[in-house]
Amino acid sequence: MKLGVMSDSHENMLMIAKAVELFNKEKVHCVLHAGDIISPITAKEFKKLEVGLIAVLGNNDGEKFFLREKFKGIGEIHERKWEGEISGKKILLIHAPDMLDALEKSGSYDIIIYGHTHEVVVRKGKTLVVNPGECGGWLTGKATVAILDTDRMSAEIREL
Repeated sequence: MKLGVMSDSHENMLMIAKAVELFNKEKVHCVLHAGDIISPITAKEFKKLEVGLIAVLGNNDGEKFFLREKFKGIGEIHERKWEGEISGKKILLIHAPDMLDALEKSGSYDIIIYGHTHEVVVRKGKTLVVNPGECGGWLTGKATVAILDTDRMSAEIREL
């Protein structure tokens, strides 16, 4: 099963639109966003997703109430973390990589997805660890997302 993975979209409407278009084209099962959506106005582009969205809030997501309000019907936005199971894989979705090494070594998760650093990471051990980089592209100049394959336990980084 394919999952769309993104983080740090930082209100870049053009790159969000490109990510949504890619995820719809790839027919992902759902989209996981690792935080820093920033503005409720981004709901305009996220509404075009053909699948549900699961997101966590990042350190720059200040307008939490209105963000959640605008995303009703698009998906769910969680405070600091989301733990769930998709396609038989236990997944942890967080924004900041606090205690990432310990979480990875714990063996409690098949997949850990995080953001915050704006740096692409795909590391496969007992746990697949993925940071899709920054969808917004503001800091690095590269707007990236990931397509995660739960059957192969792999993630492919895609530049927008």
